[in-house]
Amino acid sequence: MASPDIVVLRQKIHGIDGDDYAEVLRERLPDHEIVVARTPAEEREYLSEARVATGFSIDEETLATADDLELFACVFAGTGHLPREALEERNVTVTNASGVHGPNISEYVVGAMIGHAHGFPRAKRQQARREWRSYPTTEVYGSRVAVVGLGAIGHAIVDRLSAFDVETVGVRYTPEKGGPTDEVYGFDRIHEAVADAEYVALACPLSDATEGLIDDDVFRTMRTDAVLVNIARGRVVDTDALVSAIRSNAIRGAALDVTDPEPLPEDHPLWGLTDVTITPHNAGHTPEYFERLTDILAENLERLDAGDDDLRNRVF
Repeated sequence: MASPDIVVLRQKIHGIDGDDYAEVLRERLPDHEIVVARTPAEEREYLSEARVATGFSIDEETLATADDLELFACVFAGTGHLPREALEERNVTVTNASGVHGPNISEYVVGAMIGHAHGFPRAKRQQARREWRSYPTTEVYGSRVAVVGLGAIGHAIVDRLSAFDVETVGVRYTPEKGGPTDEVYGFDRIHEAVADAEYVALACPLSDATEGLIDDDVFRTMRTDAVLVNIARGRVVDTDALVSAIRSNAIRGAALDVTDPEPLPEDHPLWGLTDVTITPHNAGHTPEYFERLTDILAENLERLDAGDDDLRNRVF
């Protein structure tokens, strides 16, 4: 076998392993030698020759064997878990998967809004009881939506909502940068952002600024008919405060793809609350995941081959 150009490191993403990723890469990059490392020993062996590694993590010990490595293409949007100092010392460029989840997660968010507006959780309960009974509903159309986090996913959410003629307000670390929403606030103005919103969609990273951001105080500010949609991280929301807010009708409902704790224990009170829909951190699952990762990597390989280091999704 020729020396590998690209090594796919050990990984399992949404129940799919690296072989599927490698197959997509081979179809798109037939002129490159692509291998899948299945053991730590294979990772070290292949990395000693490869120009590019792709996966969700690489440790310093393994990196020490990567003499020719030019690029680490991370398959996650977040790269805070990577040994940045060691990668920089070895002049390894790092890119991330920002934007890969935009279409599928934005669909999830809009679908959750529609489902709660039209009472699908209640309809499911009534169906289980074979109960034919009309109930009041609302519309997403013409509502006000607060999107907390204006990265690639936040942008995609706002884009999908444009068909619903909604009013949007965004919340981000640097509000002076503006954004696709009608208004943009900083995290220090979260109360102003959510005060009049029928829907609050969380799409921000977990950080010191966002951990516990949606707490009892924020729930008191939110409208009583508001629905919270969380596809960020569970710890962005104070779970006890959320349970209390639902039980006391301080807000109308919630759609949660992430929770704190996670996995959610079988005896947790969230399971028993009406007007709360829960999915098992599944909003990011899409059959297009590896295709979209390959789009980024293939484009960056072309740039590297042309001597251009201005790579798409470059982190450092």
